[in-house]
Amino acid sequence: MPCEKGFVVWFTGIPGSGKTTLARMLRERLSDMGLCVEHLDGDEVRPWLSPEAGFSREDRLRHLRRVAFVTHLLSRNGVVVLASFVSPYREARDLARELNGDRFVEVYVKCPVEVAVERDPKGLYRKALKGEIKNMTGIQDVYEEPLNPEIVVETDRETPEESLEKILGFLRSRGFIG
Repeated sequence: MPCEKGFVVWFTGIPGSGKTTLARMLRERLSDMGLCVEHLDGDEVRPWLSPEAGFSREDRLRHLRRVAFVTHLLSRNGVVVLASFVSPYREARDLARELNGDRFVEVYVKCPVEVAVERDPKGLYRKALKGEIKNMTGIQDVYEEPLNPEIVVETDRETPEESLEKILGFLRSRGFIG
C-alpha cells in the first residue's frame, strides 16, 4: 500500500517513562491500519546518526537536530514517524515542531522520576545514583517539561492501553487517521 499522508508523533519524557513502549504499541496499531510507519528510537538511532556524541547539552542538541531533520524527510514523503527520545530540552523539540509544521504531534509521557527510578528498565538510574553515569536526565541533568504538548499521558496513573487510546483519539480528532 502506498504511503499517503505522513506526520510525526514525537514522544518525550524522562528515561523509563514509557516512550518506547507506547511508540511500539502505536506503531503496531497504525501499521494494522495500513499506514507506512517508521519508529525512530533513541537507543537504536544514536549509534547511526551520532556515534561521536556524548550526553552534554551541545551533543544532545546536535543529535536531536539530526533526528528532527530525518523525521521531516520521512514525513514529507508520506511516512508516519514515531520518534521516542528523551529530548530533554525544549529547544530541540521546538526545532522538530518547526521543521514538521502542522504534521507534528508532541506527546509528553509524564512520569514522576521516583516511578521511573523504580522501573529503571536499563539500570541507568542505578548507575547514575552511584556516579557511574554523568548527565543523566532527571538526576544530574534537567528535563524541561513541554509547555504546550498536544497530548499528555501519565504513565504512573494510566495503563499503556489507556495512554494509547488517548493518543489514537487525538490523531482521529485531528484527521491524521480515520
